Amino acid sequence: MMTPEMRAYIPKQVQASVDQAIQDGAKSIPATELGQFSASPTRALSGAPQADAFSDTLHQFVSDVNAKQVAAGDATKGLMTGNGVSLQQAMIAMEEASVSFQLMVEVRNKLLESYQELMRMQV
Repeated sequence: MMTPEMRAYIPKQVQASVDQAIQDGAKSIPATELGQFSASPTRALSGAPQADAFSDTLHQFVSDVNAKQVAAGDATKGLMTGNGVSLQQAMIAMEEASVSFQLMVEVRNKLLESYQELMRMQV
């Protein structure tokens, strides 16, 4: 159940749809739709598709972080030149870029830790 404090952070449209879903009652997800979200065990056992998917995921992640950095730079330039960018928009873009970069660094650190742990294993 949501507390009033939690409701304060949720947009009104989202609150309305959540309230409507609660009133309609909990409906189960059909198995056909649920299957779309779960990973297939046979796919997890095959080596090549997972390697491609992992590298594609990392590439997309780095590209997203780069796009946020570029957007923050553009917002800063727009603010300094007076091209209709407000201070709030520029600050939000910079903070979003900063947080996404910090996340990328932490993911990199975890991957390096995992690699080092694997290399320490005796065969």
